[in-house]
Amino acid sequence: MPIPEDVTGDEIDKDVRQELQSLPKTLAEDVAKNLVMVARLIDEDPEGAYGYSKVALRLASRVAAVREAAGFAAYATQKYSEALAEFRAARRMTGTVELWPLMADCERGLGRPEKALDMAGAPEVHKLDKAGQVEMRLVAAGARRDMGQLDAAIVTLQSPELASNSVQPWTARLRYAYADALLAAGREREAREWFAKAVEADRDGSTDASDRLAELDGVEFVDALAEDAADEPGEAAGSTDASPEDGDKH
Repeated sequence: MPIPEDVTGDEIDKDVRQELQSLPKTLAEDVAKNLVMVARLIDEDPEGAYGYSKVALRLASRVAAVREAAGFAAYATQKYSEALAEFRAARRMTGTVELWPLMADCERGLGRPEKALDMAGAPEVHKLDKAGQVEMRLVAAGARRDMGQLDAAIVTLQSPELASNSVQPWTARLRYAYADALLAAGREREAREWFAKAVEADRDGSTDASDRLAELDGVEFVDALAEDAADEPGEAAGSTDASPEDGDKH
């Protein structure tokens, strides 16, 4: 796959660069460039990131960072069986537990929420840092919802991290998950309160909490561009007399 000229491979994390030192110099550079492309594309073009991860994997499958990147790319494209295999391989190589919540979420993706719950109760969870433990709680709550256990999902999310007023990287997602579970359980007033709290914490727009809150408040978003096109003379034959309120909602 083509690598843009502005990608040198030096952009990768220093720990990953150190791992690649076990490879011949030219090979290490090629692998590094492909890993940079995985990181660059994984949010906007996960399929593209997956393609670059497969190249890196073909070049250096014995490097833990490559297996981990391949796992993230497969996870982003919902190839959960493949992602789980790569995460397991990376964990065997490094002995780290930080991938444990992602591995459990892959079990959910494969339709095995019971297995995810088993992992949520495993000793490995106690070795996770705070962010990892919160992530594991989110996965466990999701598994409860997969099993139709809404009340249990709500209780699972009730934690000191949820009650805290301090804003951490995970705060918005935790509050959002709690609000969504409350809404699914028919507790709309409480859900609105927690969507509002999620909006307060969501400084980088990582959730659509503001849209969910507006929806609960009865605010309707209309596609202004579509309306302008419909108002122009000579609109396409066969168009309907749709009112402005029929515009796209987001």
